[in-house]
Amino acid sequence: MLSDIEVRAQVAGVRAAAKGPLNLNFFCHELDDTPDDSAWRSALGPLYAREGVTPPEGGGALRRPFDATLCEAVEAVRPEIVSFHFGLPAPALLARVKAVAKIFGNATTVDEARFLERQGCDAVIAQGSEAGGHAGWFLEGHRPIGTLALVRRIVRAVDVPVIAAGGIVDGAGIAAVLALGASGAQLGTAYLATPESLVSPMHRALLGSEAETVFTNVFTGREARGFRNRLVDELGPISPLAPAFPYAATALAPLRAAAEAEGRADYSPLWAGQSAALARAMPAEDLTRLLAEEVLALLDH
Repeated sequence: MLSDIEVRAQVAGVRAAAKGPLNLNFFCHELDDTPDDSAWRSALGPLYAREGVTPPEGGGALRRPFDATLCEAVEAVRPEIVSFHFGLPAPALLARVKAVAKIFGNATTVDEARFLERQGCDAVIAQGSEAGGHAGWFLEGHRPIGTLALVRRIVRAVDVPVIAAGGIVDGAGIAAVLALGASGAQLGTAYLATPESLVSPMHRALLGSEAETVFTNVFTGREARGFRNRLVDELGPISPLAPAFPYAATALAPLRAAAEAEGRADYSPLWAGQSAALARAMPAEDLTRLLAEEVLALLDH
C-alpha cells in the first residue's frame, strides 16, 4: 500500500534508528482490470442498510504489485534483503533487485519452493497453513499444508536455506522447525501483541484469547487467515461473490469506516495465525530476548 516515496521515507527512518540488515517485502500479484462487483455489492446490501451507509462510488486505494517504480526505490535504498509474496516479479525486475539485495521467496508447496530456487532465490520461506495474513500460493494446484510437514518436505527438496513461517509464537515452535532442518523462523502474530504494534484495540483484544481464526476471502478477494468477525459470520469465510484480489476491499470501505468509528471491528481484517492464543503481551525487545532464551534452553538439552 506504500508509494515509492513512502518506502524511501520509512527506510530512512528505520536506518536512522536501528542497525542491522533490513528486509523489504512486496506483493507480486497480477492486477487485472477492475471487475464487475455488482453481485458483491448486492451481497453487502443488507449490511449497508444495517450500518446506514451507501456503497462507495468508483474504486479506492488498492494494493499495488511490485513494479518498476518500486524497483527504483529498492535500488535507491539498497536493503540487505527483499522478499516477495505471491511469486516473483518479472525477470527483468528480479535481476535488478538481485544486483542490490538477497532475494527471499515465499512458498506454500514443494513445487513453489523448487521454482523459487530455480529463479535464484537466496532463501525460501516455507509458509504453512497456520500462518496469519495472506496465503502466498502462486502456482496452480495449491492445497494448504501445515508448517511442520511443509518445512520438512521443502528442506529435503531444495539446497537453499529454508525459513519456517506459520503458527510459531514461542521458543518451542522455533526449536521444532530448527530440528526439522529450517535455518530460521519467521514470527508475525507473536509481535502483534507487543505495545510497539500498530494493530487496533479491537484486534489487540483478541490476541491471547481463544478466538477462532479462519481462512477467508471476504476482505480482499484472496484467502487469508484472521479472526472471525461479523462480516465472516454473515457471508461465510469463503464467498464466491467476492471479486478477485485486491478488489473486494473497495466495497467494504464505508462499512469498515462506520464500524471502526464506533470502536467495532465488524468489517475489518484482523489477521492472525492459528497460535494467536499463545501470543504474549510484552515489549518487542523483551519478547525477542525471551524467544532466544527459550530456544537456547531447548537446544542445550
